[in-house]
Amino acid sequence: MKRLSLIAAVLLLYACALPRIIILEDPLSAEEHLNLGVAYERSGELEYAVREYRLALKKESSARAHLYLGNALFLDRQYGEAETNYRKAIKKAKGTEAADAYNNLAWLLFTRKRELKKAEGYCLKALALDPSKEEIYRDTLNKIRVAGESD
Repeated sequence: MKRLSLIAAVLLLYACALPRIIILEDPLSAEEHLNLGVAYERSGELEYAVREYRLALKKESSARAHLYLGNALFLDRQYGEAETNYRKAIKKAKGTEAADAYNNLAWLLFTRKRELKKAEGYCLKALALDPSKEEIYRDTLNKIRVAGESD
């Protein structure tokens, strides 16, 4: 009995000694969550990057947030969710903003060796939307075409 009382007293003291901070509202903006996610992604901490991108999406469902989340999920080999987020980015994007999502969706299909004709079409769409990134998108397109010839 005495031992149990001592443990209870220590737990009570510990609980009272440390202040607890409870955050009722997320103080970061969607942009800040995206920036934090990028920092985590660059340092290879994909789990934290994915968490930050999801938090950004809770604040603001944007094409860029879906694109970044798709990229992190792709790197983490969560291909189904990555594909879903690339498609959401494409739907939400305006103008050239969709080009990277089209290219990345094409790259995902290429790496999974599926729907190469669709992947080729996505690359062509990316090229049409943003010719300034022609070198990048053309590289994806050429790899898809070579893979399609070997099938």
